[in-house]
Amino acid sequence: MPSGWAALDAELPGGGWPCGSLTEVLSPQPSLLEWRLLGAALARVTADGGRVVLVGPPKPPFLPGLLAYGLQARQLVWVQADTPAQRLWATEQLVQADAASAVLAWLPQARPEHLRRLQTRLLGGRALCFALRPQGARSESSPAGLRVLAQAGDGWSLQVQVLKRRGPLHDQPLVLPAVPVALQPVLSRRTRQTIVPELPARHAVVRPASVASLSAA
Repeated sequence: MPSGWAALDAELPGGGWPCGSLTEVLSPQPSLLEWRLLGAALARVTADGGRVVLVGPPKPPFLPGLLAYGLQARQLVWVQADTPAQRLWATEQLVQADAASAVLAWLPQARPEHLRRLQTRLLGGRALCFALRPQGARSESSPAGLRVLAQAGDGWSLQVQVLKRRGPLHDQPLVLPAVPVALQPVLSRRTRQTIVPELPARHAVVRPASVASLSAA
């Protein structure tokens, strides 16, 4: 599944996010960068009629923000799973039953054996599956076929480093232009080039009202 960035697709085996295999996305803080990194691919999934399931996001998904990325509301499902065991169980059931075209599972406390079992259940399937985990998990071993680290860069860019993939290692991070969709109407060219801190939000996608307040300030 194309990522939405030609530079990133050129570094991903097969030219995009792999289906039928586990992709591990690490980031410094949950619910800040995932949507900017994965939004374009998930929009393509829902446009094709596929279902996107969110398992245990740490903040309630904000539907208008997700719609701004192009996701279709009828194809979005939120599974509220509060404990690590519930999140793992729900994710395993979804991929084993091939019940979704894409699964995003927040699994900060998953151990390598949990991810290995999940990877095994994905084999032969067609779903995208992303395990969203903290940056500190980088030091742990992982059975995921693809592992990337996403961090905030200058000027609302994303710095994405491919930590593990089939083929040669990729040492240098990619700098991807990734202005959040909700910010595009209110950011001037000057503010797009300025380092702007990510704001804590009650929802998984920052609401336009909060962004407007930031811009006015």
